[in-house]
Amino acid sequence: MTDKIKEEIEKLRKEINYHNYRYYVLDDPVITDHEYDMMMKRLVELERRYPQYITSTSPTQRVGTTPQSELRKVTHEVPMMSLDDCFSLEELEEFHSRLVRNIGKEPTYVAEHKIDGLAVDLIYRDGKLVQASTRGDGIVGEDVTANVRTIKSVPLELMGNYPPSVEVRGEVYMPISSFLKMNRRREEEGLPLFANPRNAAAGSLRQLDPRVTASRPLDCFVYMLVNAESLGIPTHMDALNYMKELGFKTIWNAKLCKDFEDVKNYCKEWESKKSELDYPVDGVVIKVNEFEFYPALGATSKSPRWAVAYKFPPELAKTRVLDIEVNVGRTGVLTPVAILEPV
Repeated sequence: MTDKIKEEIEKLRKEINYHNYRYYVLDDPVITDHEYDMMMKRLVELERRYPQYITSTSPTQRVGTTPQSELRKVTHEVPMMSLDDCFSLEELEEFHSRLVRNIGKEPTYVAEHKIDGLAVDLIYRDGKLVQASTRGDGIVGEDVTANVRTIKSVPLELMGNYPPSVEVRGEVYMPISSFLKMNRRREEEGLPLFANPRNAAAGSLRQLDPRVTASRPLDCFVYMLVNAESLGIPTHMDALNYMKELGFKTIWNAKLCKDFEDVKNYCKEWESKKSELDYPVDGVVIKVNEFEFYPALGATSKSPRWAVAYKFPPELAKTRVLDIEVNVGRTGVLTPVAILEPV
């Protein structure tokens, strides 16, 4: 009897994880919400009656229950470097020219949206999520495993064929529509509003109580497979496709650019279309596609030379000065303050 119960529990977990992947990663559910709810209800009932079969990676365990006293520090075995920025197509062209001089030929590139969120590192052992941490200073970050486990687009268990150890990096963000909805609700409840989706995501991920994180509408794109070459993966685009096979959500329109002209066209296109997206984007990340060039290109103390971030210019809008008020400071200093029409 107990063997049959264990088999049913394992089958339910596998099915629920698959349907989470269809819903939260592919945005393509194949069952109704009611069918999903009934499966989850059955799993909860079985785990309550047979607690010996509860595992940390069960879909029922996504929401944490015990607040942490502080976030533990984590040292990254492979540093989480930041990217150098460029602010014009001319600067981007200089980046390309340097690369060609250094490697003696023109590489292909992968261009991806630069998500404005909080960078995270995810480590899996035997297919199970064992640690999630923030970038911190690039060497030492903070352990946010309990909080990341509440994000439904982050798999607790990997799909397909995976090696004993997998480490990926990505960006936790808050969808713009969810951010606006959450701020409206907070305003109705008399709570302070978040300034923007990035601050909301960062504040939500670094909560000491995972239950607070679970109540916030967070999502996660994964963009890097650490040490992909050791797995026999030759290019960044191949790594993105492999991470999809493992069940991760990757940036849906990452583009393989055959030449630098493709890169420029991608940047121009999304600079004009970024307002159509439901996630915050502040630029484009351009990476050399072929891993074979990475050792020759190397890195500075903080940034790899095989990638760069092309930053979109800040948004501009017209407004009107409605009034000018004068504030009196503690020492009697008078400071004029402009009251602007909101835009």
